[in-house]
Amino acid sequence: MEDIFSKDLSGAMVSPDEPGYNRLISVIFDTMATAAEMNARGWLTQEEVHGYLLRITGREIDTSTTLLPPLYVDYGKNIRIGKRCWIQQGCTFFDRGGITLGDDVFIAPKVNLITINHDPDPDNRSATYGKPIVIEDKVWIGIGTTVLPGVRIGYGSIVGANSVVTRDVPPMTVVGGNPARFIRKIETKK
Repeated sequence: MEDIFSKDLSGAMVSPDEPGYNRLISVIFDTMATAAEMNARGWLTQEEVHGYLLRITGREIDTSTTLLPPLYVDYGKNIRIGKRCWIQQGCTFFDRGGITLGDDVFIAPKVNLITINHDPDPDNRSATYGKPIVIEDKVWIGIGTTVLPGVRIGYGSIVGANSVVTRDVPPMTVVGGNPARFIRKIETKK
């Protein structure tokens, strides 16, 4: 029998009625409590923030990465953050489907990275399934943006403020709106 945590990360439907679901919810509440503790502390050094991120994610975050609390997170263990990232205040990371941030990623305030969705069948709506979000190197995501499950944002792209990203973003492009649409290619000065 597949472990509930592996099943959840694989993208399979997970129901509150199945064995192990209470363990999953317990870890979510533990992670939320750790994030709430970090958020309530007021001003923290980056070393203190990194200590909390270690507790939340279960892995070391490179010292070149900066996160400014508050951060709202559900599971935490499926978050991977690269080097030299900058994550602003008030972001929400629902990572049960997996969130990967490459190197040099800029995340503006109030960005939502949501990897979980509910069964569309109203008789099974409490069941969930996840799809990973991958944000490649040197991406900039504007304030108030929501990235939905299963989206990959390509290298060097920019997502405009208050966008809702429902599908993949090609490398070196600017997108924006709800749903986010292509605006232009990014030209470099080489």
